[in-house]
Amino acid sequence: MSRLAKKPINIPEKTTVVLSGNSVTVKGPLGELSRSFPPAVGVTVKDKEVFVSLNNSDREYKALSGTAVAHIKNMIAGVQKAYEKKLLIEGVGFKADAQGAKLTLALGFSHPVVVQAPEGVKVTTEKGVINISGISKDAVGQFAAKIRALKEPEPYKGKGIRYADEVIRRKQGKKTA
Repeated sequence: MSRLAKKPINIPEKTTVVLSGNSVTVKGPLGELSRSFPPAVGVTVKDKEVFVSLNNSDREYKALSGTAVAHIKNMIAGVQKAYEKKLLIEGVGFKADAQGAKLTLALGFSHPVVVQAPEGVKVTTEKGVINISGISKDAVGQFAAKIRALKEPEPYKGKGIRYADEVIRRKQGKKTA
């Protein structure tokens, strides 16, 4: 069993955790998240605390208890304060435009790239910046990675889409004699 699973998870005010079979539902001020866990992981709620235990002691299931704790903590934090990722677009003619749940990107291809945001993820754009926010850490991170993969930053000029806190190691390029 992991060290994380030995400690209880505190439930903050205005947040409720409901168990139904193998699924855990967390409701808070920003919304509701639900996730199901394998039967080897036992989840119980007592007095504003969530306890995670291991029902099966096989070696392959020991890591699942720590994963379950991390998922539950992320769900509780997400319904309290939305997760946010910022992507920067660098390059001549590269731009992004968000209209509702659709994100239209001009990335130097012969056609604009249109990406549909998943449910529960909000996308806004400013000049050269894409803001992705939502209550599900998984959905926000996956959508940000999908956008970044459309035009990864290249090491010579730094053109492409990168995370705001990401540092691109630059290469020198070809020298003229």
